[in-house]
Amino acid sequence: MFNYLEPPNAYYEFEKIYTAQQWAKKQRWIVDYLTEHAPDVIGFQEVFSIDSLKELVGEQGYNYFAVVDTPEVIDDFIYKRPVVAIASKYPIVEVAAVEHDSELANALGLNSEFTFSRKVLRATITLPHIGNTDCYVVHFKSKRPMINVDEHNKELTPEQNIIEILKANVAGGWGSTIQRGSEATLLMIQMIARREATQQPMLLMGDFNNELTDGVLSHLLTSTLRFAPAFDAKTYLAKYCLNDSWDLFVKSQQINDEISNNEVITKPTPLRAATHYYGASGSVFDYILLSCEFDTSYDDSFFEVSDYSTYNRHLINPDFERDDLSTDHGIVQATLTLRS
Repeated sequence: MFNYLEPPNAYYEFEKIYTAQQWAKKQRWIVDYLTEHAPDVIGFQEVFSIDSLKELVGEQGYNYFAVVDTPEVIDDFIYKRPVVAIASKYPIVEVAAVEHDSELANALGLNSEFTFSRKVLRATITLPHIGNTDCYVVHFKSKRPMINVDEHNKELTPEQNIIEILKANVAGGWGSTIQRGSEATLLMIQMIARREATQQPMLLMGDFNNELTDGVLSHLLTSTLRFAPAFDAKTYLAKYCLNDSWDLFVKSQQINDEISNNEVITKPTPLRAATHYYGASGSVFDYILLSCEFDTSYDDSFFEVSDYSTYNRHLINPDFERDDLSTDHGIVQATLTLRS
């Protein structure tokens, strides 16, 4: 949502306040997206004004809305630490903030004060045909270094100042990586435990602030086990694993090998659109991960990912009058179709 905060409140600093015209423009952009694309379930990040968003999406037909946290307010009107939220056209029957396993965190070398940088939301939604589904919304720790230094320290020489900034970036960046990877790991453990207890399908969506294929987060897509009995792993493992909706879409379309007129036609895999840009460099930071009920290669699956899109016009071809108060991320959308 990129700082969704209703004026006259300020985000992070006292001068960062939307005018009434800017706020109306920001809300209109959201409404236009919802009207054009009409997702049934949608996860949000960077929400400050909870009641305002609930009212806005309610007017668009989202009768079910949930959060599990509130932003922090300092000096009466300056907000920080925005929260995640979820809206649905289908009933939300249970909502909870995911609590990590503190004993496991300690075993991983994390201190007793460890928490998710933003609380993870779990909403159980009654979806058509498949029933109660656990939908998780996340906003993992950003890559911003956790250690800050004075970038204009006049007591240091220019070289010494650069050295201090370099050290802060190296150490602080690694600190953020540890936090982000730990969040993903501890969440995955809780998702597996929840799956075992309820047998309900799983859906994980949000801003991961990292490429999923990076080793920091790649364990979210664990699909093989070392030293496990092969037969048991093949029988049970898929039920507890997550799949990237993009990969499921590519698989469902069978675009790599199609047979026509007894000829094998190999089509190139489509390029995946970036969801975030740093300068001219694009990355995929936003994902929708799904359990096996949405994987066509799983015998008992209910749905297939029939379409996958990334709305990023406002990033690659922005129109100032339309997009200057939109969001700094592309919006990922997956369409699930009941298998025939």
